[in-house]
Amino acid sequence: MTNRTLITALALSAAALATAACNTVEGAGEALQSASREVEKEI
Repeated sequence: MTNRTLITALALSAAALATAACNTVEGAGEALQSASREVEKEI
């Protein structure tokens, strides 16, 4: 696995876990935004 693939997989996993833990649509949106910022930092 390349570093980029690994980072993407980890970010998606984190987003999935965060989304599962969210009780509201707003919370899920914030979790996805946070995950996408982390991916952008690594790329």
